Amino acid sequence: MDKPLNIAVGLSGGVDSSVAALLLKRAGHNVIALFMQNWHDTAGTLHGECEWEEDKTVAELVAKKIGIPFYFVDLSETYKKKVVDYMFNEYEHGRTPNPDVLCNREIKFDAFLKYALELGVDYVATGHYCKKEEFVNDDGKTVYRILAGDDKNKDQSYFLCQLSQEQLSRALFPIGALSKPQVRELAMEAGLPSAQKKDSQGICFVGKVDLPVFLQQKLRPREGDVVEIFADFYKNLENFHNETGMKEDYSACELDEMSSPIIYTPQCGKVIGRHQGVQYYTIGQRHGLNIGGHKESIFIIAMDLESNTIYVGEGQGHPGLYRKALKIENDDIHWIRPDLEMKDGEKREYLVRIRYRQPLQSATLFKRREGLYLVFDKPQRGVTPGQFAVWYTQDGIEEMLGSGVIA
Repeated sequence: MDKPLNIAVGLSGGVDSSVAALLLKRAGHNVIALFMQNWHDTAGTLHGECEWEEDKTVAELVAKKIGIPFYFVDLSETYKKKVVDYMFNEYEHGRTPNPDVLCNREIKFDAFLKYALELGVDYVATGHYCKKEEFVNDDGKTVYRILAGDDKNKDQSYFLCQLSQEQLSRALFPIGALSKPQVRELAMEAGLPSAQKKDSQGICFVGKVDLPVFLQQKLRPREGDVVEIFADFYKNLENFHNETGMKEDYSACELDEMSSPIIYTPQCGKVIGRHQGVQYYTIGQRHGLNIGGHKESIFIIAMDLESNTIYVGEGQGHPGLYRKALKIENDDIHWIRPDLEMKDGEKREYLVRIRYRQPLQSATLFKRREGLYLVFDKPQRGVTPGQFAVWYTQDGIEEMLGSGVIA
């Protein structure tokens, strides 16, 4: 084999990172385990106890079983500043953030990576289901690529959509070519203590939370109306774009029109209940309003922060849940592959997802001076401001090229 690498594995106590460490150790590399604590407060968590303590114990046992040194680092202050405070701020302004994406960009592959490098390693490995490749371009520069994991049911490339070339140069993803059952089997065969540990849920490093209770730590409840919008409202709406099909090109006005959410007022529908504050909810949500009297579930289709009003519609197929296009502001566009960055006036066809585990959707990207517009072949359900839209190549390899915050 080539010269052994010095690698720190972000050992979380879960089975995925455990098997990542196992594989690297078996390959003959110099591996250390590094467990990070990012959260202390249990307010709003559904377990009521610090899960990290149990995770740390399991991680230590895994490291001992594999035969690698174990280190601990407390990054909770950085995590609060870079992830949790950002999260509260986004919810306060009526947007729905993705803390897992921020955690990877700001913590795992920034603060955590810097600490690991100080320990003398050259790379950080994680248990993400994705793959990394590299090539040397015509200028002699190494270019790094993120590819979707082979297990399409577990592909986690989406969560790495904000990484830079510099961060990728130090990253390793040892289990990207494996399926979840294969990972479990390897862990069982090796007798790893994490072999049958359930996957973590909820907010990265915080755990499963009662979101309103969690957010009430900083965001005070504020009662407002829940207004139901009926399907008939859309029949005479001139600028409602839920039609299928794709034009060759669009004017800037058409792109702005299609990507802008509908503006509702209470007069557009009927008040059917009350809520505790728009900051506790998100587009597409169907639980938590506790409003009955409908044959089908009601879904949140829009929120007005200024008037503190939530708008809902009945049924999965309610037209207010769907949008044909979305916009990403220039400052929020991120290219994992800067060499492929789109110039103003360009358009390209890519595969896109607007949330984790959503099947990839065909879309055309239009770069304009005003921003980047994503126009889908078919209208998309639950386009949510604050979430990340991510685009991939259509060549069957599914390389993730870039991402951006939905405006």
